[in-house]
Amino acid sequence: MSNKLPVLDLSAASAGPEARARFREELHSAARDVGFFHLTGHGITGTETAELWRTMKAFFALPEADRLSISNLNSPHFRGYTRIGDERTGGSRDWRDQLDIGAERAARVPGADEPGYWWLEGPNQWPAALPELRTAALGWIDRLSAVAERLLHELLASIGAPEDFYDEAFADRPHLHLKLVRYPGSAPDGAGQGVGAHKDYGFLTLLLQDEVGGLQVEAADGSFTDVPPVPGAFVINLGELLEVATNGYLKATNHRVVSPAGTRERFSVPFFYNPRLDARIEPVPFPYADRAPGVTQDARNPLFAEYGRNEIKGWLRAHPQVARRHHAALLTEGTPVG
Repeated sequence: MSNKLPVLDLSAASAGPEARARFREELHSAARDVGFFHLTGHGITGTETAELWRTMKAFFALPEADRLSISNLNSPHFRGYTRIGDERTGGSRDWRDQLDIGAERAARVPGADEPGYWWLEGPNQWPAALPELRTAALGWIDRLSAVAERLLHELLASIGAPEDFYDEAFADRPHLHLKLVRYPGSAPDGAGQGVGAHKDYGFLTLLLQDEVGGLQVEAADGSFTDVPPVPGAFVINLGELLEVATNGYLKATNHRVVSPAGTRERFSVPFFYNPRLDARIEPVPFPYADRAPGVTQDARNPLFAEYGRNEIKGWLRAHPQVARRHHAALLTEGTPVG
C-alpha cells in the first residue's frame, strides 16, 4: 500500500461511457487491493459540510450535564452520548467521546422468539439545549445514504456483478448509523488509542474527517499507514459483509485512529451504510469469483451472513456498560460478542 490512498471522482460515473469505464476500473482496483480510498465528486457541498461541523462542535461545547442528559446508558438501542473512555475496541478503552445516531424509528422490543438484534432499532436522543442538531444529523444521514447507494451500485458493477443485487437487502428499513466523534487529545496515561484497530461490520463507511489527521490503515505487512485528509473528500472503506459477499475478493481492512498530541482536538463523522438487520447477505455472482481467496478467519470475530448478528455482537462488545444495564439476557443467552 502506498502512503496515499487512491482518490476517485464519483462524478466521472456520469460523464460518459469512457469516463465511467475508467472510474469503474479505478474503483475495482481500490476496493480489491486496498479496501480504502478517497471519494470526491459526491455532490455534498462545502456549505453543507461547514454547517454540520458548526452544529457538531456546538454539541461538544455544551456543558457536560447537557451531554450526559442523553447518555447512551439511558438507551437499550445504544443511541446517545458516550463519555470519553467508555467505548472499547479490542478490549481497550477508546480515548474519545461521541454521539451515536441512527434512522429515527419507534422502539423495537424483540419478542421471545425474535433475534436480540432488533434492540438496535429505536429512537435517538437529542439534547434540549441544541434543537438544531436533530435537523443537521438526520439531514446528513439522508444525503449520505444517497451517495452510498450510488457508490455501492458502481462498486458492484465494477467487479462485473449486477449493480442492483443487494437492493432488496437495503429496501424498506436499512440500518443507517452516524457517529459524531471528538478526540480530545492524548489520554492522561499517555495511551495513544483514539480508537483501536478494527474492521467495520457492514457494507460501506463514508468518513468526514477534519484537518488534524490520525486515521491509519493497515498495510499487507501489518504496518499502519497515515491517511492525511483530502479537502472536500470522504474516506471510504469496505465493511466485513462485502468481504463475506465476495468470498474475500473484496477485503475489509483494519484501521485505527491515533490520538492527537497534547490537548489538540480532532473531530470526525463516520457514516455507516448497512442493510436491514434481518437481511441475509447472499454471495454476489461476479466473474472474478474463482480468484477469491476466501473470507478472513478470526476466531475472536466470527462473521455471519445475517447482518444483525454481526451488528449486535459489535455493540455488546464495544459498550459493556449498556450491555450489562439493558441486555444481560443477551449476554446470558450467549449472543456472540467476539
